[in-house]
Amino acid sequence: MIESLTADYSVLLKGWAPAAPTVPWYERETLIGPLLTGDRYTRAKRAFDVIAVGLLLIPILLMLALCAVAIWLESPGRVYFTQWRTGQYGRRFRMYKLRTMVPNAEELKAQYAHLNVLTPPDFKIPDDPRITRVGRFLRRTSLDELPQVINVLLGEMSLVGPRPTSFVPESYSPWQWERLAGMPGLTGLWQVVGRADLDFRDRCRLDVFYARHFCLRLDMEIMIRTVGAVFSGRGAA
Repeated sequence: MIESLTADYSVLLKGWAPAAPTVPWYERETLIGPLLTGDRYTRAKRAFDVIAVGLLLIPILLMLALCAVAIWLESPGRVYFTQWRTGQYGRRFRMYKLRTMVPNAEELKAQYAHLNVLTPPDFKIPDDPRITRVGRFLRRTSLDELPQVINVLLGEMSLVGPRPTSFVPESYSPWQWERLAGMPGLTGLWQVVGRADLDFRDRCRLDVFYARHFCLRLDMEIMIRTVGAVFSGRGAA
């Protein structure tokens, strides 16, 4: 009788009781519930992106100007650069970034290839000697990503979504294509779970999870957690 009552209460409580500590926060029912999904979610998300960037545009431009001066003073040369990235449905677009490495970083990549600690096609060197002192700070604080507000205004990116990779769509495994279903973002699920500490396969798994559950509730939680991830500096490239 007691066991039966316990089972009944378990069913009743399941809908609102806090998830067990072993369940990752992003899998909890309260975060992947249907709060603005489908077409309403897409329209609301785009409106939020434009309004948020518009309201913060002046502070962003001032911060970008300060970062640009700091970059140039330490390492004269171009302070901004673009990279071809893969976006929604595999479309390629130019993504804007602040330069965080020495001007000839790409030429030096082969020289340091043996120090790569991640599984190709990822490339990460602990204490990468190509990164400047200013660049290290910009990466730790994610300020090097600020120019991507231009991509957001152009409708190529969103504030939240899977990070766009430089890999062409043909290099993806079939199970990874699902991460291209949504608009790429300035921040995403793996940025607040492990940042650069995760390899490409783990990042894709998190992106596929996001593609299957994205809704306004989950986006809001990711944005809140992004602030903590940036200030902690954990897993920064």
